[in-house]
Amino acid sequence: MNFYLKIIIPSLFASLSHQHLVAQESITSKPYRIIISSDFPPFPVTNSDPDDVQSIVRFLLYSNEFDVEGLIVSAGTYGMVAEKKNMLAALDEYDKVDENLRKHDLKYPTADALRAVTYEGKGNNNGIKIKWGCGKQPSSEIIGKGLDSEASNAIIAAADKPDPRPLWISVWGGPREIAQAIWDVRNTRSEEELKVFISKLRVFLIACQDATHEWLMNEFPDLFIIESKKTYQGMFRSGSKEWAEENIINNHGPLCAIYPPKAIAGPGVIEGDSPSFLYLVSANRGINNPEDPTQPSWGGQYVRKGSTNHYVDGTGESTISRWKNDFQTEFQERADWCIR
Repeated sequence: MNFYLKIIIPSLFASLSHQHLVAQESITSKPYRIIISSDFPPFPVTNSDPDDVQSIVRFLLYSNEFDVEGLIVSAGTYGMVAEKKNMLAALDEYDKVDENLRKHDLKYPTADALRAVTYEGKGNNNGIKIKWGCGKQPSSEIIGKGLDSEASNAIIAAADKPDPRPLWISVWGGPREIAQAIWDVRNTRSEEELKVFISKLRVFLIACQDATHEWLMNEFPDLFIIESKKTYQGMFRSGSKEWAEENIINNHGPLCAIYPPKAIAGPGVIEGDSPSFLYLVSANRGINNPEDPTQPSWGGQYVRKGSTNHYVDGTGESTISRWKNDFQTEFQERADWCIR
């Protein structure tokens, strides 16, 4: 009897350990699936914040490191307008350099592949009236029955794929499209199915830009959320206007040429939204496990909020700015790829 136990018990533990490792690998396996949700303005930018254009240029230069499942144009910032054509215009510029980028890495997606996953959300131009910021209106005014969009439906479709990897959603504007997707699932599926759906999502919120931000935080304590209310500002002034013009904007091809030399927060590199995906870029460098936002990363370092699955600002901006030399050196190198 003891002989058999000596064989069976170690084998059982080995099997369980293997299953745990396989499960962990399926959660963190790369490339990371990502959806960008941006209050993306037309350019040249006149009545919105140019930093979204800055961030999309950087993101497209890193698109080889992700499975890009969506580029959503959402409402947010000032005009609260969501128009897909703005993102498509940026992709037209990417189209002019993507062949050059693939000389450096064949994983860069084609512009057509990105156009195929570009979706429009709802905004003040197409059916609802959104007020910018938290606490400005009830969430029920901007999410609910009949308020779905091609963007919210695309989020549901992506999360429903039989893919063991989580779906990362980087929110640069208001999170209305994610909230609408979750509202639809909550109201059309069972409680258990909702739990499964929620478990697939990883949401990175930049600031608080519409009423659904608070709705998500209050209604779904189990939803994985990184809430960067102030930490993202560690990205501000990562490079001067002169640095941006020399190393990114001038003589680096059509895509980099649309990089605005200033944003609402000031001149030079602002990119308040970029931490939401640089968080995963640093994970690709082995710096952090993205399932644990308490670890240092290029996207900041956060603390858990009580017993929820939410992570909020910790020591703040310095947890991003400390990595400035690392992420700016890479950015400069990738801008060079556009022309070499």
